[in-house]
Amino acid sequence: MARTYLDDIVAWHRQRAREDARSFDSLLEAAQQCVPTRGFISNIRATPHLAVIAEIKRKSPSKGDLNISLDPAELALQYQRGGASCLSVLTDSQHFGGSESDLRTAHDACTLPVIRKDFTVDARDICDARVMGADCVLLIAAVLSKDELINFLEVCRAVDIDALVEVHDEAELDLALGAGATIVGVNQRDLVTFAVDQDRAVRMAPLIPHHVVKVAESGVRGRNDALALRSAGYDAILVGEHLVTSIDPGAALTDLCVD
Repeated sequence: MARTYLDDIVAWHRQRAREDARSFDSLLEAAQQCVPTRGFISNIRATPHLAVIAEIKRKSPSKGDLNISLDPAELALQYQRGGASCLSVLTDSQHFGGSESDLRTAHDACTLPVIRKDFTVDARDICDARVMGADCVLLIAAVLSKDELINFLEVCRAVDIDALVEVHDEAELDLALGAGATIVGVNQRDLVTFAVDQDRAVRMAPLIPHHVVKVAESGVRGRNDALALRSAGYDAILVGEHLVTSIDPGAALTDLCVD
């Protein structure tokens, strides 16, 4: 089978982790001394309408440049004024044009909780996220073993950071729930082909227990998609491309905050 986008991205991150000589214990200690997080999950739960996790995303491997020269501080403020409940910031530089600086800048420009959107493949990645100011990390079930997912969730609890566990199908959902995930994101984008299945989140919604926060990721093209996902039972949507390519990101975001 030919290599895919996902194979190459994950291989790049795992190679960087292998070359990282830093001590986990020292990073853990630094992460545990950080100021309290802003509460990513609690902010979603407190939102009376469909919560929008608004993404700061410069480019993607499948679409190329989206908004390569964006100002993360300005966009974060537009999102907050538009009614976002949380931010998502890409920190993968090689494949998405993101950076730790983008996350710090966006975080400092507003009061919203922020998820570090990246490929977490090492426990030290979680500590790094906490130190750089993230309130949540992304754990992708498709690229982690059961033991890695369980261990990473334990590290998240140890440093008091939320973890959005991303799934694509029933098997990955079972893995996420078995590991103790309290917030699950259904990604409608296939991480192998990068094609979007607009109905995937709706199909999978009934399989997610009521006590778990439900997030639909990718493929949201406007208000009608938001209404369908809210009707299916989702608490939040994570939206990137639709917002960063909009003439008025704040207004486009407000239009997604459906009851």
